[in-house]
Amino acid sequence: MKLHFIGADHEVTGSAHFLSACGKNILVDYGMEQGVNVFENAALPVSPSEIDYLLVTHAHVDHTGMIPALYKNGFKGEIYATSATCELCDIMLRDSAHIQEFEAEWKNRKNKRAGKEHFEPAYTMEDVEGVLSHFHKVSYNEDLTLCEGITISFTDVGHLLGSSSIKIIITEDNVTKTIVFSGDIGNINQPIIKDPAYTTEADYVVMESTYGDRLHGDRIDYVSELSDILNDTFSRGGNVVIPSFAVGRTQEILYFIRKIKEDRLVYGYDDFEVIVDSPLAIEATNIFKENYADCFDEEAMELINAGINPISFEGLRTSVTSTDSIAINFDKKPKVIISASGMCEAGRIRHHLKHNLWRKECTILFVGYQAVGTLGRILVDGAERVKLFGEEIEVNAEVKVLAGVSGHADKNGLISWISAFNPKPAAVFIVHGEDRVAESFRLALEEEYHHNAYAPYSGSVYDLSSGKWEYIAEPVFIKKEVKQGTHKAEYDKLINAGQKLLDIINANSGLANKDMIKFAEQIESLCNKWK
Repeated sequence: MKLHFIGADHEVTGSAHFLSACGKNILVDYGMEQGVNVFENAALPVSPSEIDYLLVTHAHVDHTGMIPALYKNGFKGEIYATSATCELCDIMLRDSAHIQEFEAEWKNRKNKRAGKEHFEPAYTMEDVEGVLSHFHKVSYNEDLTLCEGITISFTDVGHLLGSSSIKIIITEDNVTKTIVFSGDIGNINQPIIKDPAYTTEADYVVMESTYGDRLHGDRIDYVSELSDILNDTFSRGGNVVIPSFAVGRTQEILYFIRKIKEDRLVYGYDDFEVIVDSPLAIEATNIFKENYADCFDEEAMELINAGINPISFEGLRTSVTSTDSIAINFDKKPKVIISASGMCEAGRIRHHLKHNLWRKECTILFVGYQAVGTLGRILVDGAERVKLFGEEIEVNAEVKVLAGVSGHADKNGLISWISAFNPKPAAVFIVHGEDRVAESFRLALEEEYHHNAYAPYSGSVYDLSSGKWEYIAEPVFIKKEVKQGTHKAEYDKLINAGQKLLDIINANSGLANKDMIKFAEQIESLCNKWK
């Protein structure tokens, strides 16, 4: 009865945790890493062909994006997820495979000209087609026996359509233990979907900490904030470009804009167009419509019952083909362009940024979390120039963040979720947070709320039956080649300065120091700018 920490430990993305119990091997999520990753992920303790079950908390690619690669390497087990998660994975994994194949084709054209080795994509559409046949739909709050000694159930955790925390009850050698994987815990009062439901009993909890060191602040009036941005931008003759996650965030923005249009809050541009330029987002929106009965909150259901589609309105256009997408930037009328990906790392959004970033009349509006190292984070941190498709683009557009729009619970939301357990779990394992954030949240749980809290690194192993660590891993940093060039003196000076900085950080470790937190953010911004 052992828990192995594989991925998203002291990092936000690449979720993967492994359980061995009752002679079975179980994975909880198997996600793709995004943005800059500091630490090496541990290898799976068994080959993919030996994994019996994969349980999926929700469909975001940082929790599911490597499942087809698992299949490619021999996985033939069973996958369990909620109905909406299964349907979203169907489209999101296909989209991911398309990106993998496209990037491989592009790299191989370059490699062939340069005489380099052939590049293999992480997986192909064929792998996706194969693994999708292994998905099984599970209803919320349904107890399902996986095998003798192991029962699972999924609880709506309010992060995304179909998102769940997963409770696993294990009985082995007359010892019964319950472990709960939080998945990504949702923010309260999100539009469309329900608030997180609480789980109250567990011996162990594996808990996310994405926003574990900050608060979203008072709930803002999103409709008012967004309408102000639209009015200001349209009055300048510009476009509002919204890099948005195709699943979840896009539908929320449509929900707000429907209300803006209904109340006629954009003056002089009542008939403004909103273009969703993402085939994935279009398909995802249809899945939202199909799953309203299980997942929509009371406010959204009131609209449904009144015959109103809460995420549709006059002036909404969809762009499916690449020809449709290209045409958008030849239309000079002020408009809203919603396109994926939300962190600007791939997809059509990069083309829209190329055409709009240099225009001072435009606004680039971010509405979701931006991981360190992504283009989205670099823009939010104030980059003056960026490169897109090999071309340097000056950032003249206004870059704004719609504060508080997050699918993740903030620190208070996380505390509320873990405080619902009564009695307290024997141990809480903190995962899914940047290094500093995970440690900060662990300390808060331990010192303020008296939990036995740990923030393990990838490769650590915990024995659930005995309640003891079998192996505590040290952090393994990803090695990166250092290019010294001919400036060795400057390089040595930088190394010495870096060592002094580390000494200061170590001396202040564990102390409450707002200046150090601010300094850390400045360093992070510089790293993003110079990388």
